[in-house]
Amino acid sequence: MVSRTGRLKVLAIVLAGGEGKRLMPLTADRAKPAVPFGGSYRLIDFALSNIVNSGCLKVVVLTQYKSHSLDAHITRTWRMSNLLGNYVAPVPAQQRMGKHWFAGSADAIYQSLNLVHDEKPDIIVVVGADHVYRMDFSQMIDQHIETKAGVTVAAIRQPLSLADQFGVIEVDDADPRRIGAFLEKPKSAKGLPDAPDEVLASMGNYVFDADVLERAVREDSDLEDSAHDMGGDIVPAFVDRGEGYVYDFKDNDIPGATDRDRGYWRDVGTIDSYYDAHMDLVSVHPIFNLYNDRWPIYTNYGSPPPAKFVHGSHDRVGHAVGSAVSPGVVISGATVADSVISPRVHVHSFSNVSRSVLLDNVEVGRSCQIHRAIIDKGVRVPSGVNIGIDHEEDRARGFTITDSGLVVVGKGTVIEG
Repeated sequence: MVSRTGRLKVLAIVLAGGEGKRLMPLTADRAKPAVPFGGSYRLIDFALSNIVNSGCLKVVVLTQYKSHSLDAHITRTWRMSNLLGNYVAPVPAQQRMGKHWFAGSADAIYQSLNLVHDEKPDIIVVVGADHVYRMDFSQMIDQHIETKAGVTVAAIRQPLSLADQFGVIEVDDADPRRIGAFLEKPKSAKGLPDAPDEVLASMGNYVFDADVLERAVREDSDLEDSAHDMGGDIVPAFVDRGEGYVYDFKDNDIPGATDRDRGYWRDVGTIDSYYDAHMDLVSVHPIFNLYNDRWPIYTNYGSPPPAKFVHGSHDRVGHAVGSAVSPGVVISGATVADSVISPRVHVHSFSNVSRSVLLDNVEVGRSCQIHRAIIDKGVRVPSGVNIGIDHEEDRARGFTITDSGLVVVGKGTVIEG
């Protein structure tokens, strides 16, 4: 890609080895980045789409935990021209440095330095695999080069009252792009010079010069008291030396962005945040706009037929309102409202689905009521069964219920009629 210093070789490393315990039961059978999202996508599609839309076309995805479905999705979906040397390659933990798995995100890169040596990049972009957002990384790379930073950390503005939920970046008084302190979920934090009621929260995205990153992870590997984590160990070391810089996400300009969805970023690390991010998609004017053709989110879900809505008598009308309905869906004499319906879902007559997320191949029988529920792939809901209506009944069936009252039915759950 072209930057201020001319033509540079950029390698993107996607950290996709997370277990995602807080997303259970959705991660019982898959890695967190492989969790379906938004009807047709996987979570990792957002990170990968941002990377390739930014012009970074050499990408490795470091996987570890229950990675089969993630590896299969990347292999089937993310193919680029070999003629031009471009690729997206899933790379499992290789145990190149000993008989142990990745001890942290920095260790994942350390154990995968052979990929860096093979590619010989000038710049390395390191991103997480499980956030929903749009971002042009080329603009962040430009700032990194301009400031001659050791590391540049992408950060999004959040209310000061939420500082204890994030890794917080406090800026240097003399230079607002230099990091003065990097604090992990601080109980108290100071606001920004230009916005005292806001803080900068790390997005888990980083830019390094390649040789600088290699030296940092090598040095970190020798530290017995290190957790070998990018945010917890590598970045603070740069900050202590005055070499850490922050890239303010508000400055990122995405083609086709609207005032409503500009600057959108969601960490979908919990069931409730995963659900809330889905509800962001289905308003009349969506908070996150999937329909921006100038910065597309790429995926591949096969070739299902068009969605179909059948039956139209006065008490048996197949329709959906305020919902995202994917290809292959059949809504047969049923009502779907304010929901996200994934490919090949079938909702039978006289059923009502509201404010819910149904993943691929779910079948809802006749006369069911489903409200504020997430139902994982392939679940069959027998006729007359209600979900999200009576939580005592949901608990008796073994469903997961969050503190906010969301009901989650895991993949492969057998529901008795």
